[in-house]
Amino acid sequence: MQRWTVDLSAEAWRNDPQANAVCKALLDGGLVAVPTETVYGLAADATNPLACAKIFAAKGRPQFNPLISHVPSAEVALEHGDFNTDAMKLAETFWPGPLTLVVPKKPSSAICDLATAGLDTVALRVPAGPVMRFLSEKTGVPLAAPSANISGRVSTTSADDVAADLSEALSYLVDAGPCRVGIESTIVSCVDETPRRLRPGGIPREDIERVIGRPLERPADAPTPAAPGMLSSHYAPKAGVRLHARDVRPGEALLSFGAQRLPGADRAVGEVNLSETGDLSEAAARLFAALRALDTVGAEVICVQDIPETGLGEAINDRLRRAAAPRP
Repeated sequence: MQRWTVDLSAEAWRNDPQANAVCKALLDGGLVAVPTETVYGLAADATNPLACAKIFAAKGRPQFNPLISHVPSAEVALEHGDFNTDAMKLAETFWPGPLTLVVPKKPSSAICDLATAGLDTVALRVPAGPVMRFLSEKTGVPLAAPSANISGRVSTTSADDVAADLSEALSYLVDAGPCRVGIESTIVSCVDETPRRLRPGGIPREDIERVIGRPLERPADAPTPAAPGMLSSHYAPKAGVRLHARDVRPGEALLSFGAQRLPGADRAVGEVNLSETGDLSEAAARLFAALRALDTVGAEVICVQDIPETGLGEAINDRLRRAAAPRP
């Protein structure tokens, strides 16, 4: 694995010779870890089924879980998917940004079936993170990129976390520092006249509903996910996870939130407070790094203080419920 450090505060990185090498690695079917504004992505050429197969192999990811294809602009996204009125409104409002739209796949799209898990829909995103957009534009292909971590484990928000999970599988690791949002994109299905939120994420439900002018429906439970991140056990650390903690039991680590301390917090094996001020944006940005940190302290269980189920709290609690679900 080679590491390319990018300084996003300057434009010189776009002309760095390593950019050409990273693009060549992608077009040759290699895997590249790429930062976005949400989390680090494990990127491959979405038109190359062998490259996409490497994603599943590296992550140990079930092949029925679709991949998000990242493109540089809404104009390119329209080459791959059919956008109805709701999808167009959402794309115009939130792209580039942490929103993935699931739309009918155009027959002319070159995105491979492995990336869509054989569905007749495609998950598309124009990320705000400039590196992913740049690499997709420079290579001329959509980049399939789930989170750059072992499947079912905690997503990665720093280059060092990526290296710890996937260094042996990578051609390149692009290091642009910590991710700003720190939690994956919201996924909305716009395959018919009823928009559905398939996964909460970096854009709150209320903001999306304000744009489309009506409530989002929730998808019915199904054994085959229609979008990434819909498996019941997902985002899980090695330690067990106990939700709705009212106290800290002997031998537990503590994932806390806000200024109020739980009884027994002083005896926790380890503690990370997602936000001492109760800021949900700060909590979202710190969630995965916090779970990773607590997973190293030797506790068998991580207990979790309650987090409000509002705004970004919905996405945070969704990840925590999946982390706490029975393991397969």
